[in-house]
Parts: sequence; structure tokens; C-alpha cells
Amino acid sequence: MISELIKIGIIASGSGSNAEAIMEACEEGGVKGKGKVVVLISNKKDAYCLKRAENHNIPAILIQSKDFKGTREDYDKLVVEALKKYDVQLVCLAGYMRLVSPYFLETFKDSVLNIHPALLPSFPGMHGYKDAIDYGVKISGCTVHFVDEKMDHGPIIVQKTLEVKFEDTEETLKERGLILEHEAFPEAVQLFCEDRLEIIGRKVKIKRKDK
Repeated sequence: MISELIKIGIIASGSGSNAEAIMEACEEGGVKGKGKVVVLISNKKDAYCLKRAENHNIPAILIQSKDFKGTREDYDKLVVEALKKYDVQLVCLAGYMRLVSPYFLETFKDSVLNIHPALLPSFPGMHGYKDAIDYGVKISGCTVHFVDEKMDHGPIIVQKTLEVKFEDTEETLKERGLILEHEAFPEAVQLFCEDRLEIIGRKVKIKRKDK
């Protein structure tokens, strides 16, 4: 049974603009009163996401992956330990540049969300916007999905689309795409916090909101 206020942990590797969108949604948006970001973890020392968390008075933890000597699961055990310290119930991967292990996913079963800069299943991987430009598609967008053991593969929760203009570059498409990402991720988080998501095979059913 999901508690009234969901404790959210964010893991990020870079700037953290999607992380901040979730923080702001918890403070003054649709997630307010339903979920709260209680910790942000980064695997990179100089990642700006750590500063964003500090600006929101959220604990920011560095668990550096560079030169880490153990296995992926060994690393994830450190991350899980930190998340459990804050009683995290929902994990959001916001630009996290590592695959999580089966151990991690079993610990937070059906409670790990990721955002991807493409309309999955098209263009998985690190460069969704660039791949869309290179392929010549007319429509691009972003996807928020549950995480499973395969990269950019789990059941889809929210997708938002935008037109790809002929003159677009990776940078211009990403600039417009980020606007959609900052809408999509908090929307998916809100649905989770309201206990409105049900995974049925590869599909996610969005249940009606209780009146």
C-alpha cells in the first residue's frame, strides 16, 4: 500500500534540469502534497545536479563511479544503502548515465522511472535527439517509462511529441525537447504518487483519478 506522501530519490549524472523539474513539481506543482524529493545521488563529482539539490535544501550525495573497483551490483549496493537511509519509495533516473543492476530493480520493484529523449522504442541509447535528426524523422519527443533490465526498454508511462523541423540541429531539437521533458517527468511522478499506474504486460494502464 502506497503511503500518502511518497518519498522520492533522484539519481542523476549531469546538469539535473529534469531533477529540478521534479523538485519544483513537489514544491509548487502537481506533485505537491503527494510526493517529496528526499535525496539526490550523483555518480559524478562535478555534476551540477548536486548544486541544484542543495539549492532546494535537498541532501545531495556523491557516490563516485569513476575508478570504482567493484561490480555494477557492488556499486548499486552503495546507492541502495543511501536510498534506504531516506526511506525512498520511488526512484527517478534523471539523466543517469549508468545501467542499474537486477539487484537494484528487485529492491525497488516497479518503482524506478527513467526519462529518455526519444519516442521509444525508436532511438534508444544516449543520443536520442541526434539519432532522430540523423534518421530524418518528422516527429520526435520524449518518453517516461518504468525501468527494467534492458536499456530504455521498460513499460511506457508518458510520451510527448514535437515536430522536427528541416533546419533543426541536435541542439535546437534538444532545447525544445527539454521543455517537454520537464512536463513529462513530473506528470509521470504525479501519476505514480497518486497510485494510478498499473503495469499489465508491456502496457501501463493509467487509472482514473479518485474523486
